[in-house]
Amino acid sequence: MMLTRRSTLLLPWVLAACGGHEEREFLPLHYNYLEPLRLNVAAVQIEQRFVPSGVAPDVSQLDPFPPVAALRNMAADRLQALGPAGQAVFVILDATLIRLKDTINANFAVELNIYTAPNVRAGYADASVTGTYTGDLDDLPGKLYDITKSLMDRMNVEFEFQVRRSLHGWLLPGGAPTAPVRQQPLNVGPPAGPPP
Repeated sequence: MMLTRRSTLLLPWVLAACGGHEEREFLPLHYNYLEPLRLNVAAVQIEQRFVPSGVAPDVSQLDPFPPVAALRNMAADRLQALGPAGQAVFVILDATLIRLKDTINANFAVELNIYTAPNVRAGYADASVTGTYTGDLDDLPGKLYDITKSLMDRMNVEFEFQVRRSLHGWLLPGGAPTAPVRQQPLNVGPPAGPPP
């Protein structure tokens, strides 16, 4: 069979239509487009208590942007320390992606603790989300990325709700302070003519 120049150019499209996967770009998951949670503390610390096993049935290491990294980004992007004292500690308790045959089970859990002094916890909020996917896993990295992104969208909503409910006394009002308006007298008389 002889291929012409035109059919050679179409060959990649034909192969893609026959079941080949297109290259996807997996962007890091960031949340700085969401309203920040302005905390009346002097510092925010991120603590990771959950460590993925990295062996089956754990598949989080195959995710192009693993849940632990997404949860860290959520804390870094959304929590602002704007107070004179105290510390907030964001704790990653769970960031599980487990594969059992054609099913992925996901569980993400976090906690935000407020400390007024070392070992003196003044309040906390916790949030968790779970999800299950059953179906085609031919593109496992792509499916894991999609699951993580979807659960992180839910986690951002749940986390903010729990922080506002349980730590409302530690939240500062939103919005940047505005500069005071300077007064300037208005010229009410007719404009002065040219100097003599």
